[in-house]
Amino acid sequence: MRIARIAHPGGVAFVTIDGDGDDLVAREVADHPFGTPTYTGKSWPMADVRVLAPILPSKVICIGKNYADHAREMGGEPPADPVMFLKPSTSVIGPNAAIKLPADSSRVDFEGELVAVIGRPCRDVPAAQAASVILGYTIGNDVTARDQQKADGQWTRGKGHDTFCPLGPWINTDVDPADLSISTSLDGVVKQDSRTSLLLHDVPKLVEWVSRVMTLLPGDVIMTGTPAGVGPMTAGQTVSITIEGLGTLTNPAEPR
Repeated sequence: MRIARIAHPGGVAFVTIDGDGDDLVAREVADHPFGTPTYTGKSWPMADVRVLAPILPSKVICIGKNYADHAREMGGEPPADPVMFLKPSTSVIGPNAAIKLPADSSRVDFEGELVAVIGRPCRDVPAAQAASVILGYTIGNDVTARDQQKADGQWTRGKGHDTFCPLGPWINTDVDPADLSISTSLDGVVKQDSRTSLLLHDVPKLVEWVSRVMTLLPGDVIMTGTPAGVGPMTAGQTVSITIEGLGTLTNPAEPR
């Protein structure tokens, strides 16, 4: 099942997506997308609605240096344990919304990532039970002001700007995250090309690691890390991240 969040002529709604190709239809879900959906009977062709971020998380948990090749391109060895940090919920935007480049940063990078979406409140989840607390998966871009990250020695400012967490286009509840192709293109040129099987710490391990520290709530997201090939984007360019089974997340870059 594909779960999305849309703006339609009457407001905003959670929907499930039916169909393929150019014939996608959004069916409105009553209340929230967690559990078995109940439908209102309203539906719209996807061409007639605007796709938003599929979820508004209470927190965005990110994992740094979780592909060995990316850890090395950043100038270090892969860490033995997951490196965890947070992005604010105000950084979240949806597909086709503009990534706003801060005037006080000289380099803003794209980072394509697989994202796990939590489906129920949980704490201290063993890796073997991680699948039971996950609603599904979507695509994320851990946008980073690289110069600010390096200058500060910690990552909150460089990764926390408004618009620095594009998510979408929807949540797929039926994807196995173990070995999916993941690629990022900048103006149509492939910059990142990898597979999720190369994650140093897989999704079950990450759920266990994060949930030892904090309670996870429905809609919270865990961004699992980016492969090698990260690089800068400038105003006027467009970044597209494609993950097998999840579709493509596209966002333009504009000056703030």
